[in-house]
Amino acid sequence: MSAEIPPVPVARALVELLATRGIDRAFCVPGESYLPLLDALLDSPIDLIVCRHESGAGFAALADAQATRRPGLFLVSRGPGATNGSIAIHSAMHDAAPLVMICGQVARSELGRHAFQEVDYRKTFGDLAKWVVQVDDPDRLLDTVARALDIATSGRPGPVVIAIPEDVFEATVAASNDGAPSIRSGFALEPETVRAVASRLLGAERPLLIAGNLVNTERGRAALARVVHGFGVPVAAEFRQQDVFPNDDRLYAAQLGFKIPRAQIDVLASADLLLAVGTDLGDVPTQGFTFPQAPVPRQWMVHVYPSEEEAARVYRPQMRCIVDPVGFLEALAGCAPPVPPTRADWVESLQRYQREIRRFDASPAPDGVSFGHVVEALDRRMNEDAVLVVDAGNFNTWTQRHFLFRGERRMSGTQAGAMGMGMPGALAWSLRFPKRQVVALIGDGCLMMTGNELATVRQYGAAPKIFVADNGSYGTIRLHQEKRFPGRVSGTRLSNPDFARWAQSFGAAAFTLDTSERVDAVVAEALAVDTAAVVHVHTSLQRLSAFYTMEMK
Repeated sequence: MSAEIPPVPVARALVELLATRGIDRAFCVPGESYLPLLDALLDSPIDLIVCRHESGAGFAALADAQATRRPGLFLVSRGPGATNGSIAIHSAMHDAAPLVMICGQVARSELGRHAFQEVDYRKTFGDLAKWVVQVDDPDRLLDTVARALDIATSGRPGPVVIAIPEDVFEATVAASNDGAPSIRSGFALEPETVRAVASRLLGAERPLLIAGNLVNTERGRAALARVVHGFGVPVAAEFRQQDVFPNDDRLYAAQLGFKIPRAQIDVLASADLLLAVGTDLGDVPTQGFTFPQAPVPRQWMVHVYPSEEEAARVYRPQMRCIVDPVGFLEALAGCAPPVPPTRADWVESLQRYQREIRRFDASPAPDGVSFGHVVEALDRRMNEDAVLVVDAGNFNTWTQRHFLFRGERRMSGTQAGAMGMGMPGALAWSLRFPKRQVVALIGDGCLMMTGNELATVRQYGAAPKIFVADNGSYGTIRLHQEKRFPGRVSGTRLSNPDFARWAQSFGAAAFTLDTSERVDAVVAEALAVDTAAVVHVHTSLQRLSAFYTMEMK
């Protein structure tokens, strides 16, 4: 008779389950409500990164999920800790990214009594997360966490919130080895459907494939390339997915970012067939649900997405396929003809516009450095396997025009438009791939939200290069303000510190860039240092965007 396996502490059993599921890193801000979990992590294979604010921990975990395509994990304390982390939960929901927030809770005997820092997590996060659960029974903890990880990664991936009362951590549970993920078959991929889509693609004169974030994996990018080249179909990348297909390929058509120029939309809208794969066709890539036109597109459209609820939220396409987008592309690639259609006129019309917007205007701005000069220099000098982390802001429009994702270059940012992802995202990517060049573009407003994570960067020896676009303004809001209320500036001016001296106080290498003539030299010098570096770029407010120049009065 085998000896009975003794029970183990809940926190230790939880850590073992997480490690079994492939989680090897957690970001946190510590709290007394989950001290046993912190103690259990000390002797585990999971690397613990201590951040300076819960929003930073959450953004770092989100970026880590993007980097690994596994669930990102962050740990926060009850109440204020959890609500501080909510920005990452909201962002992960929009990004369809698997993210797990484990948060402490008051003791079970205090629940419902408005105890210190008590929060009803189901109510608070119910509209933000894919699933919210509070585990009051220690014996159900492991099963519940395993289920949460399955939910975070299944169908349309998304964030889950797991609340654990502090006294649950004091209990013991039977050890378990059955934390492996469930085997999923998903919806059946019908061969006749794939063949029908292939037939439509071959018969179209001006087809366009819209590639979304659920395609942007190593396997997905390979399948996408086979379909694009096999059928000779141009591809447009969803917002923040510019790296899903090589930008220097003749079949790369566009990035569907925030309010791209009307002329570009007109060119794209002349397509006679749309194949949208791995995108939920939200309002950003569809330009406010105008391309494709909602609810019934003007073009014949196929929408491939793993969640029927999301796929049917706005559009009524002629064909909807509720399947794994990558599996669909792999099957479709197998139907490609021996010789792809050339569609020379259609491809040339798209490339003509690409050549136009990529034409670089090297003239200096009258009120600071045009950030386009910085982006153009980074494109020339960054490695072919570099990672570009982008925060929210109009300065990112320059990457749409002048930064080419080719080779193994990767892009990281949030589709939710939340400010503050830049520094935590650079931290996560730099720790995950210490031998790769990691560069972050961060606005002055964004930096003052989560720039404190530079301390975390330095503490753990990460070495990202941070380029700060400082135009003394909440630039994106100022652009909208200028269009609606010309010349009336209210609530958008900023007074900033010297970011170079600020960076030096953390021990980072620091540079100041205030003239366009020095851009190339400073970019080269910053990229060459072997430690974290911050480049304070005094950017032009007049050239607020790559697509908009503001009249200064």
